[in-house]
Amino acid sequence: MQRYAAAVTGGLIAGVLTTAVMVAGRKSGLLTKTLDRDAVDWIDDLTGSREVIGDTGTSIVEFTNHLGASAAFALAVPKLREAAPSLSPVAIGALYGTALYAVNIGAIAPLLGITEGEVKAGPRKASERWAVHVLQAVATAVLAERLEDRPAGHASRAV
Repeated sequence: MQRYAAAVTGGLIAGVLTTAVMVAGRKSGLLTKTLDRDAVDWIDDLTGSREVIGDTGTSIVEFTNHLGASAAFALAVPKLREAAPSLSPVAIGALYGTALYAVNIGAIAPLLGITEGEVKAGPRKASERWAVHVLQAVATAVLAERLEDRPAGHASRAV
């Protein structure tokens, strides 16, 4: 698979994975109110969607948005691999996930009103959000690496 297609595919799979982790974590009590639920509330606050399409419909809208963002952010992974060829996909994913968390959740989400801000959220909720972003980006980078076609004789980097 071509490297950008591999990255997008990896991002989509990682998006499904992280959604499953958030749902399972929330239902089991291991995680607090997860970012996907904050986003569903935000969508409803802006549009009144729950009244029209219900909570499930609003959750589907949020999930679709999440997958779109997962695919879009995955497009940076091949360039990050080029910029840091000696780093493993796990290291690239951990660094990229941390950067996405800092920019998107630390700065943009509170400005838009999606979240309350990480200081107000507290260390547990902020750590959960950061961990999910790292999981997402690591899964994306590892899957992209595995899905990409390699020239004959080219060994994959160790994860």
